[in-house]
Amino acid sequence: MDFKIDKMSLEDLISIKDILTTEFDDFWNYEILKSELESTNSYFFVAKNISGEIVGFAGIKIILDEADIMNIVVKKDFRNNGIGALLLDYLISYSKSINLKTITLEVNEINIPAIKLYEKFNFEKLGIRKKYYNNTQDAYIMTKYDNWVENKS
Repeated sequence: MDFKIDKMSLEDLISIKDILTTEFDDFWNYEILKSELESTNSYFFVAKNISGEIVGFAGIKIILDEADIMNIVVKKDFRNNGIGALLLDYLISYSKSINLKTITLEVNEINIPAIKLYEKFNFEKLGIRKKYYNNTQDAYIMTKYDNWVENKS
C-alpha cells in the first residue's frame, strides 16, 4: 500500500472526530488534539492511503531546539503495515529540516513494538518516568540526537 503524509488540518481532525477514540487510541480526544492543532508550537501530520482515508497521525511540540513527539497513532485496522515507521521517519526529517537538535518521547514500558521501532531509528533510553501511564505503568524517556544518522535495516 502507498501512503501520503500531509500536514494535519482542522478538516482532517473533524473527519476522524467520531472514530478517534474507537479506531485509533483512547488517550487523545478531539478537544485535546484541536487545542494542539491550534498551538503555534505543535505540528501534526496525517498519513492517508490512496483513497484519501486517514490511517494514522503523528505530532510534535517544539520547545527551543528540541522536538517532543506527542504521539504516533495508527488506525487499528492498518497497524503492522509500516505506517508508524513512515510517520516517525517524517517527524525526524521534518525536525532535521528545521534544524532541531534532539527529538524526545515517552513510551509505555510494555509497548515493545514501539520501543523496537524507536530503537531502529536510533533513539536511546535515557530514563524512566514512574507511573506515567494511568498512574500505574512506567514510561521510558527516549531521545534521538542531531547526528540524524538513520539505521532502518
